[in-house]
Amino acid sequence: MLGQKSTVRLTLGYKLLMAATGLILVGFLLAHLCGNLLLFAGAEAINQYALKLREYPLLLWLARGVLLLSVCGHIYAGIKLSLLNKKARPQAYAKAKRVKAGFASQSMLLSGLIVLFFIVYHLAHFTFKWTHRAMFQFLDEHDVYSMVLLSFKSPWVTGFYVLSVILLMVHLYHGIRSIFQTLGLNHPKYNLAIKIFGQSLSVLLAFGFLTLPLSVFFKFLE
Repeated sequence: MLGQKSTVRLTLGYKLLMAATGLILVGFLLAHLCGNLLLFAGAEAINQYALKLREYPLLLWLARGVLLLSVCGHIYAGIKLSLLNKKARPQAYAKAKRVKAGFASQSMLLSGLIVLFFIVYHLAHFTFKWTHRAMFQFLDEHDVYSMVLLSFKSPWVTGFYVLSVILLMVHLYHGIRSIFQTLGLNHPKYNLAIKIFGQSLSVLLAFGFLTLPLSVFFKFLE
């Protein structure tokens, strides 16, 4: 059995790991969205961007490695924190307390696992082209523009992306508040600003990522 001090140290360590990896993932999302929005600038812009990335394979694989380690570390810390919380409170929460806890808080682990599956699928789909081979077989290897347009004509692919982005933003909203709390930056004077910042960033990222599949699906981009 772990002592109380050991449990507190472990909890703080896992929270710091979640905060650090969370910040890395938010930075990746912002950079990834900026690249994706080049789709609206036309085929040449997005295809040239993809080609430029491949000119630096070492940096590209380093970024992928950091991203993968951050995702794994984030989920590992989340699972460990969940187990520590259960040990600290062996009895189930009262119904009233569960109602007060927001949907985002209660669904963090589930949404995190779904987002992990989405990341794996996203890499298999667009990066490694292991999925939808029949769809991509006549395309040039670097024709990202046509690949995206073909993909999001499918209601199943579009629906899965939309659901995953929504869950990701719910996860992000709760995560931003947790990061400020873990770093000791939450304060009654700033809590409202932190809440608004979390909501605004989540909504803006959701809007940015959802415009891509929905614009293709509803034929605003062809």
